[in-house]
Amino acid sequence: MKTIRVLKETFLSTIPLAVMIIVVCGFIAPMESALDYFKLVVGYVSVILGQTLFLLGLDISILHIGKLVGKSLIKLRKPAYIIFLGFLFGLIATVAEPALAVLARQANMIMPVINSNVLILVFSAGIGMFSGFALLRIMKDINIKAVFTLLYILLFLTIIFVPVEFVALAFDGSGATTGDVSVPFILSLGMGVSSTMSKRKTNDDAFGIIGIASVGPILAAFIYGIILRALNGGNLPPAGMYDPGAAESFAKIIISNLGEVALALLPVLIFFLPFQIFLVKLPKMEFIKIMLGSVIVYIGLIIFLSGIDFGFAFAGKYIGGIFLDMNRPGWFKWLLLLIGFVLGAAITLSEPAVTVLADQLEEITNGHIKKMTIRTTLAIGIGFASLLALIKILTQINILCFLVPLYALAIIMMKFTSPLFVGLAFDSGGVTGGALTSAFLTPLTLGVAQGVGAMVGINAQSILTSGFGVIGFISVTPLIAIQALGIAYELRQKRYQKLAEEDEFMDLKPLFQEENVPEHIYVGEMAQLSISISSSTTKKKSIGIAFWVIIAGRKTKDALLSALLEKNAHLANIIYGRGTAEASYLQNVLGLVPEEQKTMILCLLPDNKSDEVKEMLEENFHFDQPNTGIAFTIPIEHLSF
Repeated sequence: MKTIRVLKETFLSTIPLAVMIIVVCGFIAPMESALDYFKLVVGYVSVILGQTLFLLGLDISILHIGKLVGKSLIKLRKPAYIIFLGFLFGLIATVAEPALAVLARQANMIMPVINSNVLILVFSAGIGMFSGFALLRIMKDINIKAVFTLLYILLFLTIIFVPVEFVALAFDGSGATTGDVSVPFILSLGMGVSSTMSKRKTNDDAFGIIGIASVGPILAAFIYGIILRALNGGNLPPAGMYDPGAAESFAKIIISNLGEVALALLPVLIFFLPFQIFLVKLPKMEFIKIMLGSVIVYIGLIIFLSGIDFGFAFAGKYIGGIFLDMNRPGWFKWLLLLIGFVLGAAITLSEPAVTVLADQLEEITNGHIKKMTIRTTLAIGIGFASLLALIKILTQINILCFLVPLYALAIIMMKFTSPLFVGLAFDSGGVTGGALTSAFLTPLTLGVAQGVGAMVGINAQSILTSGFGVIGFISVTPLIAIQALGIAYELRQKRYQKLAEEDEFMDLKPLFQEENVPEHIYVGEMAQLSISISSSTTKKKSIGIAFWVIIAGRKTKDALLSALLEKNAHLANIIYGRGTAEASYLQNVLGLVPEEQKTMILCLLPDNKSDEVKEMLEENFHFDQPNTGIAFTIPIEHLSF
């Protein structure tokens, strides 16, 4: 059942946090009152339950709306309309992001002059404007490397005029705006435009749209900070205390969230209505299903945000503060670095967005970069990002001393990386800072910042300046990690290509010799193979070689490939893909329950091996049974190159 599966995944993703909370709050520094433990339990359960309901409702309502609107926008065909609606699309989808709502509340708690609703709209407007620009880039085929270079140069030049309190907050906001709601919305629009209105008409052009959109919230927050400072006579008021445990009761928190969550979701539904009436025209029952799904999203968001306000944020702040207790030895605070690293790595491994990214990269590289390699690389990188964020707070070093070199390195690496991996890297930077990061890591860093402020005294940085920034660090890490994997992959591919030019077609010699076929192949000359095949076809004489196509579940890839090589398979090639047929249809009509992740193996084998290979597929891989695999052959003389 889907509900149980989502609940299980949500629970497993929070286990690292639960373990850390139990160890610290139960053994290292036990809490003083039973009420504090009650807050932790209620907060933890609410976060799990709320996120489960949110994800269940999201799939049948908000995400479905995103796909429908994304497809229908393409019918307009006029670039100006698409860019304008892309702006509205990005703005309205981002307003409903739970991670952004959490961040805005935290900023408002520390500095009440920052209105949480206004801050959400500012960040969302930034996403909207740059989503429109990203669509324009796709349609005009503007070089993605040049776009990112110019945008980040502009961004860091703008920092000169920005209040210091808004720098870390702006980078955190960029990571919080691209989450479970906005990313599918923006990607569906980007893929629709790239496949119909870009010059190459491929979905590859859509990569990078999230990365470009993520720059918008940073610049928008910079402008908001400049305006807010001007409205307050040239100086922002001093930051207050961060005290998420000050709320009186869970019921009051829920009541206070009712209106705010409704204001976040209603624009999405209102925006969808004209599309439903004029373009989409869903059947009545399907439209009602979307509305009911939106109610589930609403209830889930209320429970999720209330759980964070009541218990989770309190736990993060408590853990961050106790390691800076004056009564503890001076070295004790440095244990926070270990905690930050473990939490950063653990949360990354459990983030759904990271899993999706790993699947995507493994497919693009045809398995040369393994899913676990990608997840491990990102986990270690984001663990160090969390560690750097805590070092910044403990040492009171300006965040730009870290971010400028990291972004400079990412921009320099673009010179050696293909546009596809550049787009993927900057997209992944926008999706790795999810709701769990905002829910726990940010309260942790804010608690540490408040503790450091108490220790340092009047010369300490503002909590707003010092406490924010962890999402910004987490967002820049994948830019470097994914590009590094891309460079390694491309170097490996060049090496393979060179070897192939030297001896790949020499591997065909045993096939021709075994069948006594005249050989007209020269090293590296694909045209000669075509000529040989064409001449054989003209004579209508089989050359005794079969082209095999084998499709099976991805888990069987290694065993299948080994078995084929034992049968003297040549020029074996592996392609990764996903099944596009609807699983429920296949199950109802054909009785099949296919594995979604597929492997296709292409190879050449002598005709006299066909019976042996067929027996091997049936005996070892059960291809004679449903839901196992498909295999067929094509005489090579019937192929054209």
